[in-house]
Order: sequence, then C-alpha cells, then structure tokens
Amino acid sequence: MSDAEETASTPAPRRLRVAVVGAGPAGIYAAEALTRQDDVPVAVDLIDRLPTPFGLVRHGIAPDHLRMRALRDTLHGVLDHEHVRFVGNVEIGTDLSLEELRRHVDAVVYTYGASRDRALSIEGEDLPGSIAATDLVGWYCGHPDADRERIEAALQGVRNAIVIGVGNVALDVARVLVRTPEELDPTDMPQHVLDALAAAPVESVTVLGRRGPAQASFTTKELDELGELAGATVLVDGADLPGEEEPPPADRLKARNIKVLRGYAPNTAEPGRATITLRFFARPARIVGEDRVTGVEVERTAVDADGRATGTGEYTTLPADLVVRSVGYRGLPLPGLPLDTSSNTVPNEAGRVLRDGAPSAGEYVAGWIKRGPTGVVGTNKHDARETVATLLADVQEGTIAPHGDEDDLVRTLRARGADPVLLPNWKAIDAAETALGATRGRQRTTIHDRDDLLAAARAAEIEAEAEAAADS
Repeated sequence: MSDAEETASTPAPRRLRVAVVGAGPAGIYAAEALTRQDDVPVAVDLIDRLPTPFGLVRHGIAPDHLRMRALRDTLHGVLDHEHVRFVGNVEIGTDLSLEELRRHVDAVVYTYGASRDRALSIEGEDLPGSIAATDLVGWYCGHPDADRERIEAALQGVRNAIVIGVGNVALDVARVLVRTPEELDPTDMPQHVLDALAAAPVESVTVLGRRGPAQASFTTKELDELGELAGATVLVDGADLPGEEEPPPADRLKARNIKVLRGYAPNTAEPGRATITLRFFARPARIVGEDRVTGVEVERTAVDADGRATGTGEYTTLPADLVVRSVGYRGLPLPGLPLDTSSNTVPNEAGRVLRDGAPSAGEYVAGWIKRGPTGVVGTNKHDARETVATLLADVQEGTIAPHGDEDDLVRTLRARGADPVLLPNWKAIDAAETALGATRGRQRTTIHDRDDLLAAARAAEIEAEAEAAADS
C-alpha cells in the first residue's frame, strides 16, 4: 500500500471532547481559547443549567448599563463556532452526575461561578425587608430563579433604603432604586420589574462602608455615574474624606475615587429629588425591627495603618424600610467536586483541579469558582486562557487524550428525559425577547419565567417540523 493510500484509509484522530460547565463569561472565554488554538483539535460542549447563556452578563450586569450588556453580542460569536455546542437547561448533579459527564468527555472545565451572597451574620438579618443584593439583582435582571414574591413584597412602600457594601454591585443597587421610570424604560428589564420599581417611593438610599473611601472597592466609572442621575443627588460627608493637604493614595484608582467623592461633598439635599448618601466608617451592628425592618444600628469605626476597621463604641440608628446586603459573592459546591470552604473556591493549581492535594487528570477550573469573585468581566478572559494553556500542556504531555468512541452527550440527556436547549433554541428565545421588547418600543425585554423561556425555545423546533412537513 502506498503512503497516499495508507493516509487515505487512516481515519483522522477524533477531536478532544471538552465539557465546559457554565456558559457565563469565564466559560465562553474558555471555549474561545480552546477553539482558537490550532495545536489540538477540540470540540466543546458549553453546558449551563439555565436555558440561556451569558451568566452574569445577562443576570448580573445592571440593565441600565446598556453598553456593558452589549458584551453579549461579542460573546455570541463564540457560540456560533462550528466546534462549540451550547447545551442549556442541563444541571450537572441532577440531569447528569459529574461522574457520568466525565465518562462522556475527555476533559471538563468548571466555570459555574459564585452565585450566592455572603451573610453579615448580625442580628435581624433574616427580617422581612432584609435581602441579599444577589437576590435583588437577579430579580431586576429577570433571572428565572428570582423569588419575585419576596422581593416585590420587600420593595412595597420603601422610602428609605440602606445598602451595605461599597463595591460596584452596591452602587448598581443604589442607582437602580432611585432611577426614574423614564430612565429605566429603555432597559431590557421585565415589565413587572419596571412596574414594581416605579411604584416604590424611594426617597433616600444610604450606602454603608465599614472602612474609609480609600478602601472602597467600587470603580471610578461607577462612582462618577451616580452624578448623572436625573432624579437623585449624591451626598458625601466631607469629614470622611482625606484633607486636601494630605497626599493622595498611591493607588491611582483610589486617588481618582477620592477626587470624585470630593466633587460630591458640597452637594445638599434638594426638594423633590432622591438622595444617595455614601457613608464611610460605618459598621452595621444589627438590623432593627420586629415584623419588618425599621432601621440599622451602625457603629462608627476607625481604620488603622493596615487598613483594618475597629469599632469606636459610638452607635447611631439609621431609619430603613429596606436593607440590601452587598458584601460579596461565594461559590457553592458542585456534587462530586471539592470546594475549599475557607475561600469558597475549587482547589486548583494554575487551573488544574486538586483532589486531596494532587492534580486530578482531565479536570480544570476557571472564573470566580477558580479565583474568587474578583475583577471585572474582562478579567475572566486572561483567567480562562491560563486554564486552557494548562489543559493543552497536559494534552501535550499525554495526561489527557481522546479516548473511546464518539459518544453524543445530548442524545444521552434526551434518552433519560432531560430537555437540553441548543443554539437554535436559544436563538428562538433571543428572537422572542426582541419581539417582546418591540411591543413597548425597546430593543429587548427579558423573559424571566423558565416555562416561558422553554416555550420560546421550542418555537425553533416547531418551525423546523413545519418546514419539514411542508417539504415532504
């Protein structure tokens, strides 16, 4: 047999099958890094428990940040790649065990994020009217799991709100609560969210930080944006800011923040306008109320040279009808996957999952569940590339390799009664949301109900069946 004949009769090696668990930015960036390289032929199944992709870009970025939410258009290009398959509405641990998934693929990259809030662990935290920012954000972004009844009950009649935390999410919450209906109308918020926010007579939002402005973690862009609100004024106590004679913080971001805060310091409350008060050196000691939140007891703090806050014993009680805690996200364990409970991340080394301190062949991690809830959306791109580089190095070293025959994950899921949502189904949801938005003059309105999402997803299959019937 000639070399040409032998080459022609030898089948091409099977592509490395990689499952990416989590179709948020980290997962999509991991799929992009895997398919853009040419050294190892790869096929990616991008799995998510929701019927929709994009994770926190869809359900975490505030809907009034229209430009940031447009990042979905960029991420969508990865979903259209011929060797990437979106498999939504599939929950690992319920529809398919982790062990079963690993039998279907050659490697798994876990990118399912950190979706739960951190508790304050103070008295009164569980009172009605005390909610987590993660829950409020999920509700106003149209997350299918949002507890609509509880959130909307908490918002009824709210005039004074307190947001605990000084990160970007805290500022998002404060901003959304005081936006005018006219400002929110162009967003893709579900209509029931717009109606509930319009009905909430919020007059003041106080954002509490237990340390000083130099330790706050919000970005200058988010902070500066507060000054552009149509119906609210930002208030800052100048006594909480470093004096003009003091040298600016070495960190340029912190220095820019101080500059913006100084610009707010001369502001005063104005009749007919809501207020957002940024209050520093304020540690929430307990949430006050009996049947519902009525206030927050706050202790004045002092910050030492190492940036640690200590209580001064000086207490005040601030009135509040609503308390939103925004002190961080935490990751949850995936059944069958180790989790470091001190950091709420999966133990790893450069993205390799560690089991009992040793690398687990074929298992990797990226995104918040790898490093914790830090950075901005773009941080996940570098993070995913590091993990993919580790995975590819393991392929080169022979640690992982294609094994077994072709085995279709979607066919297996359907055979056991699961209802996976694929890319055409997602595009049908996308079209339905665009059409729904057009009925009110918007670019899009988010569909929040899971059953409605799945009904929209099936429109693609119904259309395909109708076309097939017409052709037969």
